[in-house]
Amino acid sequence: MNQSLWSLSGQRALVTGGTKGIGEAIVRQFLDLGASVFIVARDNALLQQQLTDYRHQGHDVGGIAADVSQPGAASAIIAALYQTGDTLDILVNNAGTNIRKPTVDYSPADYDHVLNTNMRSAYELTQAAYPLLKSSGMGRIVMVSSVSGLAHTSSGSLYGMTKAAMLQLTRNLAVEWAADGIRVNAVAPWYINTPLATPVLTNPEKLAGILKRTPMNRVGEPEEVASVVSFLCMPASGYVTGQTISVDGGLMAWAY
Repeated sequence: MNQSLWSLSGQRALVTGGTKGIGEAIVRQFLDLGASVFIVARDNALLQQQLTDYRHQGHDVGGIAADVSQPGAASAIIAALYQTGDTLDILVNNAGTNIRKPTVDYSPADYDHVLNTNMRSAYELTQAAYPLLKSSGMGRIVMVSSVSGLAHTSSGSLYGMTKAAMLQLTRNLAVEWAADGIRVNAVAPWYINTPLATPVLTNPEKLAGILKRTPMNRVGEPEEVASVVSFLCMPASGYVTGQTISVDGGLMAWAY
């Protein structure tokens, strides 16, 4: 077997929301697979601690504390990335948030916050990173979306529509940028054991409902999503683009 097909050695990745949950698991797997990683996260103290830990382990890491939902964040992130090197092979748009309410209860501020964090940040950072990804000759982008972008869930309409928009952006860019050697794919997780899901998973009634709807009868772990993201960034998946892979324990396959 050609081991180089299953490696990220020599690759440089940027991961948003990279200090917690799925993002942290992606960073750890990328580092273990030989990549260097530039991490974006809001909590500077946590980011700096993790960067120190990774460096003590011998990994090549950098990062910036930034709120991706804010205007100008994408430009600031790319500028900081350039300070540590002028290459980028992989972009993972993972940062996200949610406000769970009935649709009629959402305020304009709620709308702006969820839209800017989940969708606008991914669009603007992807746009800003395009020249670097094109220069790579084999750029890869992975959008961390959700099954809420594929079907109705109790996560709310704002979350669902932003995650659906990420999936359409994935398809559009996969076609538009194929000639530039850039592959674009997405993952759509169901409930994963992360801080964002904690308010739901710690509610016994809600957890029971989730498990009842999940054929595998459990929630997922961050590493299980990270493994799919890693595969989509490896040479082994070189002919895969424009796809969405559900990481959902069978949820989307179960019609009844």
